[in-house]
Parts: sequence; C-alpha cells; structure tokens
Amino acid sequence: MSSPQPPATGVVMTLVSQPQFKTQLTHGPSGTVNQTEAPRDNGGTGGSFSPTDLVGAALMSCAVTTMHLFASREGIALGEVRARVEKRMTPPPRRIGELVLDIQMPAGLSAEQRATLEKVGRECPVARSLHPDVKLPVTFSYPD
Repeated sequence: MSSPQPPATGVVMTLVSQPQFKTQLTHGPSGTVNQTEAPRDNGGTGGSFSPTDLVGAALMSCAVTTMHLFASREGIALGEVRARVEKRMTPPPRRIGELVLDIQMPAGLSAEQRATLEKVGRECPVARSLHPDVKLPVTFSYPD
C-alpha cells in the first residue's frame, strides 16, 4: 500500500525499474517516455542513455534552449544551433567530473550578440544547478 503523496508544486515525472539495470521514465505533463540503463562500464549494455548521460544532454539542451528563448525575446534571428557534449566521469567514487560542451553557432551574429548569447548559454539553469566541482568548459564556434 502506497502512502499518500503531497500535492505537486512542480513538474512530476515517474520511474519504473526494469530488468538488466534499466528504467522507464515518464514525463507527467506530456506522457513522453524515455529509457535509461546503467552504462556499459557499470554492467549495462550501452544501448541507451545512462542517468549521468542525461545530465550532459540536459546541460546541452538547456544552454541551446535558453539562448533561443533569449534571442526570441530580443528579436535576434538566431537560426540553427548545433551542440556536442562529452561527459567525463571521475575514478571511484564515480561522479561526473567534467562536461565538455561545444556549441556551433550560426553565421551573421554581431560581436555584441555573440557575447550576450554566450553568457546566456553558460548561465543556463542546468549549468547553475550543477555542483561547482563539475568542470563545465564551453566553447562556441562560428562559421564566419
């Protein structure tokens, strides 16, 4: 018998564990389902995101989304942005030691727009939520 849950004050997500170190995650508001599993070096098959992979993906997505939101509010035509993140784990005890983020920006942005968007990306909510011991080197590249 489960105990009553307090009323939700934020976004509710649920998890059901599955065999072979896997989980099924459900996003309450949308019903979107995602799966995770333990990383290959920790008993998983490497067939899906690990929980710590999702942290890296969240950082990358948050930085780009936050820049797009800012650009939209400021009337900046940002265009397509691409990104890559590399998650680096520490030796035992395991934790995320570094998330190396590379963001490829579109052409046509002024020096001022670049500086402002880079600041916004570096200070996204996920970046501000991570422990200060996690290194977050971020590079921005431009085709022009």
